[in-house]
Amino acid sequence: MKFSFITLFPELILPYFQASILGRALKSDYIDVECINPRDYSQNRHKKVDEYMVGGGAGLLMTPEPLSASLENLFLKKPKPRVIFLTPVGKKFTQNDAKRLAKQNNHICFVCGRYEGIDERIIELYADEVFSIGDFILTGGELGSLCMADAISRNIMGVLGNSQSLDVESFEANLLEAPSFTKPDNFRGLCIVSEFLKGNHSKITALKSKMALCKTRFFRPDLYQKIKPQMKEIQ
Repeated sequence: MKFSFITLFPELILPYFQASILGRALKSDYIDVECINPRDYSQNRHKKVDEYMVGGGAGLLMTPEPLSASLENLFLKKPKPRVIFLTPVGKKFTQNDAKRLAKQNNHICFVCGRYEGIDERIIELYADEVFSIGDFILTGGELGSLCMADAISRNIMGVLGNSQSLDVESFEANLLEAPSFTKPDNFRGLCIVSEFLKGNHSKITALKSKMALCKTRFFRPDLYQKIKPQMKEIQ
């Protein structure tokens, strides 16, 4: 999987892929990362890429020409990327989206907005999908794009050392992951669930399923309503 980031600040993107799981994935060629700076495509002698909004309004917008040129140049490469914009009007990005994009694409391009955003015509012309990571505003699209790239990468075969980790993570089958524990058995008077210490893996698995249901019902009733009735019967 190749990730391209169209961004004015490559220095915010590249370090994230230098450590931990994604660092190993990059070294092992499970993923590839490149940053494209729209300033390199600006025809302005000062490499300016922003302008005041037509009709007035606070702040500046990223102008269409450098972004268009950045994307058109990227389209000359194969495979052609799936272009994603982050915008408040986009659908909320979910784990199902991460899994789908990991399976269906070999190249994804994130267009990272700055200032007050991007000229709307660029989104209309080039967006394959638009997403939001939540009902809040960031200073730029880089952080949201990294969140999505991270989530997608974890679903690429080989990126995680143990692929079975994906099967029990939160949001699989609309469930939150069951509580987990490590040693010591007693920490400040709080003890590990005794069944976890007995080594009966079938009972532990059944208990974790029940705990996952309870956790989801308490913390995310919206997800709990989506769980299939037959799954709820294990309570």
